[in-house]
Amino acid sequence: MAQTETPGTETVPRTRLRWWTELPLLLLVYGCYSAGRLVVRGDVDDAVEHGLALLRAEKLLHLNAEHPLNHLFTREPWLGIPADFWYASLHYLVTPAILVWLFRSRAEYYRRARTWLMTSTFIGLIGFTLVPTCPPRLLAAGEGFVDTMAHYSAYGWWGGDASAPRGLGGMTNQYAAMPSLHVGWALWCGVMLWRHGGTRLTKVLGVVYPLGTALVVMGTANHYLLDALAGIAVMGVGHLLAPWVTRAADLVRARLFPGSARGAGSPIVSGGCKTSAGERIPRQRESRPGTPAEPDASPTDAGEGAPAPAR
Repeated sequence: MAQTETPGTETVPRTRLRWWTELPLLLLVYGCYSAGRLVVRGDVDDAVEHGLALLRAEKLLHLNAEHPLNHLFTREPWLGIPADFWYASLHYLVTPAILVWLFRSRAEYYRRARTWLMTSTFIGLIGFTLVPTCPPRLLAAGEGFVDTMAHYSAYGWWGGDASAPRGLGGMTNQYAAMPSLHVGWALWCGVMLWRHGGTRLTKVLGVVYPLGTALVVMGTANHYLLDALAGIAVMGVGHLLAPWVTRAADLVRARLFPGSARGAGSPIVSGGCKTSAGERIPRQRESRPGTPAEPDASPTDAGEGAPAPAR
């Protein structure tokens, strides 16, 4: 016999996220990000040509902000050294910290935010694969850029190979400049702080952090302005695709693990029912126009030894 749903019965969707399932997933995404930058090195000549093409396009559009910022950071160590530390560390510290904060304190927003970040990261990896791009610091000296991280390498743990620790420069793809996920991830962090921080300070940080990161990646000669804009565009596309990715993930999970499909919660059957003292099973009560209401308790409801009502 077909089973019909009892009126008042509802299914409550439940979102159960566990750190021991989330952590491997995030490590997998970060591993793909790092491996993609390492494996997909691209042709050096193509990467240099792409970098020069971006520089020519910016000059044509009068958007060349990299040169003045790079000259400023090179001339003023009090700006250049903190900028190098910013570039080499915050990208890898702030983003995980905000993920953990969302998971622990804003769980209702965590899954959507995590999916947005993951989707955008994979789109960025496609960009690294299709458009290997030489950053400004690796162009010929005649282009007028100074690698500030090599210039100030005595003050940090990095060498002359971007943010890689000394001796490990060969383990990173230095031609993965387009798009700038430094800027993209910083924008994601800023949006999370602005939306869910709840204080004026977090809103200020939500604006300062992505703007500061954009200035840092250009001033240190690691990215072009168009790289930064591409990073913003990637995050926008990832935000649009994230709901579709979530639905697809739910469908796959439902097919692979039917018993753990999302939305399989305990039914609530209290709708339209009231329970009197002493009752074990709720009784449906209805009030009809023109019909006197039922007494609240019958002799059997009141328990043993209770006096019978007057007739």
